[in-house]
Amino acid sequence: MVIFVVGLIEGKGWVEIFMIAISLAVSAIPEGLPAIVTIVLSLGVQKMVKRNAIIKKLPAVETLGGASVICSDKTGTLTQNKMTLVKAYFAGEEKEVSLENPSQDILKLLQYATLCCNGSVSVIDGEEKHVGDPTETAIVSACLKAGFEKGKLEQDYPRLYELPFDSDRKLMTTVNQINGKKVVITKGAYDILKTRCTSGDFEKADKIVSSLASDALRVLAVAYKEIDDLPQDYSFEEAENGLTFMGLVGMIDPPRPEAKEAVDLCIRAGIKAVMITGDHVDTAKAIAKELGILQDGDIAVTGAQLDEMSEQELNDNIEKISVYARVTPENKIRIVKAWQNKEQIVAMTGDGVNDAPALKAADIGCAMGITGTDVAKGAADMTLTDDNFSTLVHAVKEGRGIYANIKKVVGFLLGTNIAEILIVFFAMLIFKDSPFISIQLLWINLVTDSLPAIALGMEKTEDDVMHEKPRKKKEGLFAHGYGGEIVLHGCVIGALVLLCYTLGVAVFNSVKMGSTMAFASLALCEIVQAYNMRSEHSIFHENPFENKTLNIASLISLVLVIGVILIPGVNGAFNTGYMPWYCYLIVLGAGLAVIVYMELFKLIKRIIIKHKEK
Repeated sequence: MVIFVVGLIEGKGWVEIFMIAISLAVSAIPEGLPAIVTIVLSLGVQKMVKRNAIIKKLPAVETLGGASVICSDKTGTLTQNKMTLVKAYFAGEEKEVSLENPSQDILKLLQYATLCCNGSVSVIDGEEKHVGDPTETAIVSACLKAGFEKGKLEQDYPRLYELPFDSDRKLMTTVNQINGKKVVITKGAYDILKTRCTSGDFEKADKIVSSLASDALRVLAVAYKEIDDLPQDYSFEEAENGLTFMGLVGMIDPPRPEAKEAVDLCIRAGIKAVMITGDHVDTAKAIAKELGILQDGDIAVTGAQLDEMSEQELNDNIEKISVYARVTPENKIRIVKAWQNKEQIVAMTGDGVNDAPALKAADIGCAMGITGTDVAKGAADMTLTDDNFSTLVHAVKEGRGIYANIKKVVGFLLGTNIAEILIVFFAMLIFKDSPFISIQLLWINLVTDSLPAIALGMEKTEDDVMHEKPRKKKEGLFAHGYGGEIVLHGCVIGALVLLCYTLGVAVFNSVKMGSTMAFASLALCEIVQAYNMRSEHSIFHENPFENKTLNIASLISLVLVIGVILIPGVNGAFNTGYMPWYCYLIVLGAGLAVIVYMELFKLIKRIIIKHKEK
């Protein structure tokens, strides 16, 4: 395209001038721009991998940077997923007790709960090795510390039947042969299990549950019944009804130390952090308050309460709800869509098979790398290899940085190409001749455009990128007047280069000398502009040696341009000539003028933004 465009420059008439301007305008977006943007995204993906975030699709990086809502699981993501059983309650007792000196009733409760677990704990070299769900291994570990090894219990009381845990039922049931009797043991969510029991002091148990949950403990209930015969096909309805309430176990899952800091970062960045969990609502509220997710004016709802809300009620209250407890996979999809109805970009975490629809519905689905199923990972846009909420927040920060780098690259390339359009157009109008031949423009586009642009895309994420509010969902790259800024930058650079060309022609009465000065000044102005585009802050506030790639790219570009001017034979092919020393000062002055202009522009822009914020 560039060679075709400059081929037209030999014409001198108005028609030719118009054709040149239109052709240059068409080629203002370089053929290599999509490739450079892809390179920027790829480099960003590599950076995220080092921070334990694996991106499946390149566009997800840009979307992630715009996330305004993060819906996160609690267990293992906001907490350490290192469950420890600390308290237990046996039905009929006055209060819950610690496990330091368990009674015979508490020991029986632990044994029954352990028999209804699939997790296992072994001791190797004095250290416990947990295999399976952390909730179950916490129960098994507590029973082991009380002197009862799970394998031995299963030998004494063999399992005859199992109904696995299900996220909809929130229960698990086994049938064991205990002292010659067939005993059904069910464990799971207290508020679900108590509805399946026909005996038990639930008024007292309700208070115990609230007490445990208010201490941020996860609470599981245990119930049982004896049956005469085990049906060949034992259904959920038949097994998990008519039970006798046995007791409660409370376990602690400490919040991740870095999670609170990550939530604070979300608040500063204008991102709404939402906790979604299967735990009791009081447990969820206690953890959410500790992390800073549940703030004054925020509310917590259960999945049952959510089911009772109409779509309009949910849309009206979605911004106030920070905690969802006892949710179902269907609830998660409703939550995502309600936020999307508010034109928000939603990131959703999940690990189970049933989480896949919600991960697919979210703008950014984030699967867990450790506990996540293959189905969840397949439905997600990214995978957190450490299952850490903090990793997701830092991935959002990197996404913002990558988006900012794309804006810098696009702004730099379009601005410099606009400058080239204006230089050629007005030179043709004024001098009836072009300051550049085709090979010169081709060299500029390949060397002083592409190399610094790629390096600019490798700029590190600025520290204050998370002090900005998330961009709107439908906000374009050129929003907030950015397109006008690019045009203005191009006009200033074009005017400076055109001035150098005019001086060269006027002083030396030589189009060739003017062309050489224009070629050199355009190359230098573009290199300087690459440094100006590194940040919205002053160029003097940035470490000039921090982006080593940009320094190397700029040095290579500068050396190649000087070589084109000074090397005999080469300068003949490029129609350039030797310049007196003071011409180099003029070219240098043009480059410095670009810095002065950009510093004034950034200063005025900061003043205007501060004025608007007031």
